[in-house]
Amino acid sequence: MTMATLNPADAYAASPAATGTSGATTRDPRLDFYRGIAMFIILFAHTPGNFFTSWIPARWGFSDATEIFVFCSGMASAIAFGRTFDRAGWALGTARVAYRVWQVYWAHIGMFFFIAMMLAFWDSFGIFEKTYINTLNLVPFFEGVTRKGVELATTADQLVGLFTLTYVPNYFDILPMYMIILVMMPFVMALSRVNIWLMFAVIATVWLFAQRGLLAWMGAEHLWLSLPAEPWSERHWFFNPFGWQLIFFTGFAFMRGWIPAPPVKTWLIVVAAVIVVANIPLSNIGVRAVNREWFGLAFENNPVINWRVSNKPLIDKSAFGILRYVHFLALAYLAWVVAGVGGHRLIAKGHSALSRSWDTIVRVIMKVGQQSLAVFVFSMVFARISGFTMDQVGRETATVVLVNLTGVAALILVAYFVAWIKATPWKPKRTPV
Repeated sequence: MTMATLNPADAYAASPAATGTSGATTRDPRLDFYRGIAMFIILFAHTPGNFFTSWIPARWGFSDATEIFVFCSGMASAIAFGRTFDRAGWALGTARVAYRVWQVYWAHIGMFFFIAMMLAFWDSFGIFEKTYINTLNLVPFFEGVTRKGVELATTADQLVGLFTLTYVPNYFDILPMYMIILVMMPFVMALSRVNIWLMFAVIATVWLFAQRGLLAWMGAEHLWLSLPAEPWSERHWFFNPFGWQLIFFTGFAFMRGWIPAPPVKTWLIVVAAVIVVANIPLSNIGVRAVNREWFGLAFENNPVINWRVSNKPLIDKSAFGILRYVHFLALAYLAWVVAGVGGHRLIAKGHSALSRSWDTIVRVIMKVGQQSLAVFVFSMVFARISGFTMDQVGRETATVVLVNLTGVAALILVAYFVAWIKATPWKPKRTPV
C-alpha cells in the first residue's frame, strides 16, 4: 500500500480510509516489519545489564525504538480506527477507540501486578544480592512512603493511584502514555472534519505546551502541560503524552493521507543521511568516544556532554524534544526508501535458499509487529526474567547472547500464539453453499 499524495485541505474526503477503498484495511508490510523490529529492540533495551543495548538506535542518535513504536502505532491506528470513523460516524468511532483504551488499560494493570508479584516472589527467598522491588522503585507501592516520621502515602494510596493513573512508576509509563494519546484521537478526527490545518495547529500547540524546557526559555514554564506520576513528589510521567502525541499523529496523518508521502529524491536521501550521521557525535556513543583517554579530556570537560546538557530541551526524551523528531523523520525516510514502494524490497523474490530464508525472517518479524500489544506486555515481563537469570548465572558473552536469543524466540512464540487465538480455531470452518 502506498501513502496517498493529497492536498491536506482535501485529505479527509479523499483519503483511502475516507473513501472506503481496500487501501484502508490492507496491512502495510513496512508497518508490521518495522514495528516488529521495535519490539525486539524494546526487549533488549529493558533487559538489565544487557550489552546488546550498545547497538540499539538510542545509542547512535537522539531517537530510539520508542519513536518507532509510537509512530507505527499511529499508522496502525489510522488503519484500525480510521475506517470506523469514516463509515460508522464519529460516535461509533469514538466507542471503538474507547474499547481499545479499555483493553490497553487492563493490559497495563495486569502487567504491573504480575511484575510486582514476580519481584516480590524473588525477594521472598532472601538469598539474592539485591532487593528486586528496589530495581523498579516499587518499595513505595509495597511499604508506602514515610519521610521524617510523616507518612506521605500508604499502599492503599498507591493502589488507588495505580488504577487512576496518578501513580505511574517509570517502567510502567509507556501504556498510560499510549492510552492518553488514543483518547485524543476522536478530537483529532473531529478537528480534521472542521479544518485540516486547524487540526495540525492544535497538535503542534499541545506539543509545544509539553516542552517544559522551551517554555522555561520563553518565561512561560507555569504553562507546562504534564501529568503527575506520584502524589508525594513533584515527579511527572516520564513519557509525557502531550509531547509524544506529535509523533503518533504524524504516523496517523501519513496513513490517512493528510500528509503526502515524500518523494524518493537523491538530495532528500543525502539530507536524511547527513542528519542521521551528524547525530552520532552527539549521541551516547559520541559521549563515550570523546571521553576516551586519547582525546585527553576529562569527563567533566566532555564537549558532547556539555552540548547535551545545554540543549536538553531539544533532545529531551520525556517531552519528545524537537531534535528527536527531526532525527526520527530522517531515519524513517531512509527506512521507507530502503523498503521501497509498498514494501516491495521486503518481499523475497525467487526460490533460492537465501530468498526462502529472507522470506521466513520477514514474515516472522511482521507477525511480531502485528501482535504488538501482547508482545510488548510479554517483553516487559520477560526482560525482568532475563535480567534476573543473568544476575544468577553471570553475564559472560555467550550467556548474554543465549538469553537474548531466548527472548527473541519467546516473543515470536507469543506473537504466533496470539495470532492463532485471534483466528478462533475452535470455530467450525464455513463451507461454501
